[in-house]
Amino acid sequence: MKDTAVRNEVIVGIDPRGQAVPALAWAVDEAVRRRSPLRLVLAVPPPPGEQHIDTSWRRSMLKAQGEDALAEAVATVRALDADVPVETELLDGTPSVVLCQKARSARLVVVGSRRLSRPEELLSAGSVAVPVSARADCPVVVVREPEHAGERHPHLVVGVDGSESSKAAVEFAVEEAALHGAALRAVWVWRRPVVSFGDETAGLDERRRILSETVAGWAEKYPDVRITCDVVRGHPVEELALASADALLVVVGRQGRGGYSGMRLGSVVHGLLHRAECPVITVPESRHG
Repeated sequence: MKDTAVRNEVIVGIDPRGQAVPALAWAVDEAVRRRSPLRLVLAVPPPPGEQHIDTSWRRSMLKAQGEDALAEAVATVRALDADVPVETELLDGTPSVVLCQKARSARLVVVGSRRLSRPEELLSAGSVAVPVSARADCPVVVVREPEHAGERHPHLVVGVDGSESSKAAVEFAVEEAALHGAALRAVWVWRRPVVSFGDETAGLDERRRILSETVAGWAEKYPDVRITCDVVRGHPVEELALASADALLVVVGRQGRGGYSGMRLGSVVHGLLHRAECPVITVPESRHG
């Protein structure tokens, strides 16, 4: 397969413990919009205690469960849209590590979310949403709740703070809004200081100016996408989670790849993965097309 074809794939992480139908449905819909093939990936992690006498049997059982889960996922995809090209891969390795490897040559990675506790995210081999969102080289979509498909005026929300990562998020969000025939709401959440210094009106005007400049070029490139800009006061997680209640998607940027463990994810993104009421897309600061 040529590299250009591989880069067009939408990768879906499959969990053998339970099929994430909202994530599969989202991925199928996105593949149709982008005219992209789907690749369903399931990773079988190494069992604890490699020297244990029943390791071989356990591994065979896990692979058999993986094959069944992939077959069930393919059947779901076919039921949703029989024409979407779909392939499967059953691989050895920690799920988050395998998906990050696949992300190097993918257009999108889509995963479901079981909203693990923080200790589970750090210690569980099955933790996927947070580590993949923190390290993947392409945008990562975490789907727990489906899109609000019945929304009369569908729109996406993108968080902006003037950083390079938020500029990448705006770029992706405008493209995504165009694909969905939706409007885009660009939101800059200005934290309330414990002690107020300076002229708040001047600070508000400055943020409005930067926000407007950040989206200006994209409004010209995608004239059919109605873009609105809002600067609101409050905590970014709370305000963006509130905005997610009637949005199709929330898009946020991510700086860097995280630390050695891959678990360093910005507090705003991390909070949204737990609290947003619609799918969350995390966009790395530098992404391939």
